[in-house]
Amino acid sequence: MHSGDADRLREGGFGPDTRWPPARADDDESPPLADDAPGRFAWALTGSGHMLEESLALAARLPRVDLFLSAAAEEVLPRYGMALESLRERFRVFRDKTASAVPVGALYDDRYHTLVVAPATSNTVAKCAFGISDTLPTNMFAQAGKLGIPGLVFACDTQPVVVTRAPHDWVTLRPRRLELDNVERLRAVDHCRVLCSLDELEAALSARLGELSLAWNTSSS
Repeated sequence: MHSGDADRLREGGFGPDTRWPPARADDDESPPLADDAPGRFAWALTGSGHMLEESLALAARLPRVDLFLSAAAEEVLPRYGMALESLRERFRVFRDKTASAVPVGALYDDRYHTLVVAPATSNTVAKCAFGISDTLPTNMFAQAGKLGIPGLVFACDTQPVVVTRAPHDWVTLRPRRLELDNVERLRAVDHCRVLCSLDELEAALSARLGELSLAWNTSSS
């Protein structure tokens, strides 16, 4: 820093001993749960409706889960009959409302031992595969990887033909080679395991619970 810059900082009341107020996270989140202990699952939702209800049913069976929603997920959820208020009855919910993805900071406090991205759109898969972090889920994925936190990604477009439920009907999709190639790229990312079906996701979660000496909840209530 040039001396002139230092002088201007001192004139403004700023210097090496300046005490900045603590940063505040976005306050638009669910109230703290009774069980706020560390050692939690971070579950990121993207804008996919593929196996969305089934994925959330798995999340509800896990001990200590917080949800991290992209803006697209927040739009999609009510189209599948799931209101934000109902999710908050079971989970803490963090929304994608800050440019710097403020909720990601909880990863640095050793609060989460596992990141789950399920279901993951082809857009999210591509961003994660190429290191792009511009949504809450993709920021969570990047920072979890840098911290060595295992990530489980349930990718939607993994087969030549995918039958999925749209908000009002069932549709048949044929992922392009581009989407399938991105899934393979994602497999090569450190600390990431890609799952191609709900059964694979459930098996991976069971294995992770075993590694942590934890068990499925006997009730999702």
